[in-house]
Amino acid sequence: MPHRLPCWPATVRPLLILTESTRCLLALLVVVLAVSGCAVPLPWKDAQQLAVERERYGLTADQRINEIRKQAKAARAAGGSEQAAYAKELAGETLAEHDPRVRAEIVSVAAGLDEPAARAICVGGLDDPDAAVRTAACDAWVEIGGEEAVRHIAHRYRSDENIDVRLYAIRSLGKLGDASAVPVLAEALEAPDPAVQYRAVASLKEVSGRDFGNDVNVWREWAADPQAVGPSWSLAETWRKLF
Repeated sequence: MPHRLPCWPATVRPLLILTESTRCLLALLVVVLAVSGCAVPLPWKDAQQLAVERERYGLTADQRINEIRKQAKAARAAGGSEQAAYAKELAGETLAEHDPRVRAEIVSVAAGLDEPAARAICVGGLDDPDAAVRTAACDAWVEIGGEEAVRHIAHRYRSDENIDVRLYAIRSLGKLGDASAVPVLAEALEAPDPAVQYRAVASLKEVSGRDFGNDVNVWREWAADPQAVGPSWSLAETWRKLF
């Protein structure tokens, strides 16, 4: 015989439907919160229970990022030995951190700490297995600036296998505005990828303060002798390029 559902009284059926709907909504709420990583406390959890769970499972990525920002700000304000100690602490956290978003934040705040341990974090970030951390390290070196920054970012451009990271490194060289970046940008002009060439031209404009258009050959000519005045552009030549 086929299984038959019990015949509930008409007055009870709405309650059953409401109960089932409520269960579905609660289940959906839990799933959405879990997937989105929402850190908002659930209404049926009290503060003591949340504190116990936080101690057991640790802070979320967003919470750790906020803590890092607060501690870095305090360390910069304190300066001296406290800043040096915090930089060393960050270096240890970088090695133990599994979330790339948190590692990227560590690299970012390390750029603002003028300490050997902080510089080591920025160097290590360029070789991080996650592309987002490597681009964050490029930003960090732009903030630090100088020929050392050019050297590190140039190495990232030459060695990275991710085209997005390579393009980001070329862009970062332009942001540095340092003349020592011209040779590596001239090298990028010889890349077979048009996207790399275009990005190199844009960065050369930033570094040189000149604008010879987007003709790669013209920029190759200038990069060969940056001290030259540069190509002369006649009105006739401009129209010939356009048409």
